[in-house]
Amino acid sequence: MAGKHAPRALPYRPCVGIALANGDGLLFLGRRMGSEDSWQMPQGGIDPGETPAAAARRELQEETGITRADILVESAHWFRYDLPPAVSGRALRGRYRGQEQRWFLMRFTGAEADIDLRTHHQEFSAWRWAEPDEVLGSIVDFKRPVYERVLAEFAPHLAALARR
Repeated sequence: MAGKHAPRALPYRPCVGIALANGDGLLFLGRRMGSEDSWQMPQGGIDPGETPAAAARRELQEETGITRADILVESAHWFRYDLPPAVSGRALRGRYRGQEQRWFLMRFTGAEADIDLRTHHQEFSAWRWAEPDEVLGSIVDFKRPVYERVLAEFAPHLAALARR
């Protein structure tokens, strides 16, 4: 048809994900506000001019209050997921088709008393430490393929933490 253009596909939101491990190799999981069964690891957008590593540190603090954590590994790849049709018009203000994430494995070096979910824009209502398999069983279906690939990449490092 003359004069008609195909709609432009929405972009992916640049984002980071944080696999925060304690000294036993267990991972931090937060329960999303307003949902009893939606758990995830901390994640969030990368601000303009911000490096992914700086975004990971900022997002971890904003979502959990944690400032004491060391970056152990940055993922070798960016990981993408599309939002399911049921939420794509609402989630991320309808501006993105999904997220493109750089993941970081971080080792928690603080005390559990340092974890404070009551942040300015609280995202989690509860948290727990979980085995990697439990993480995969606790997250929403559309994020599971990314989590599987991220946890596979970080598995040797998590095993080394657990052996300490």
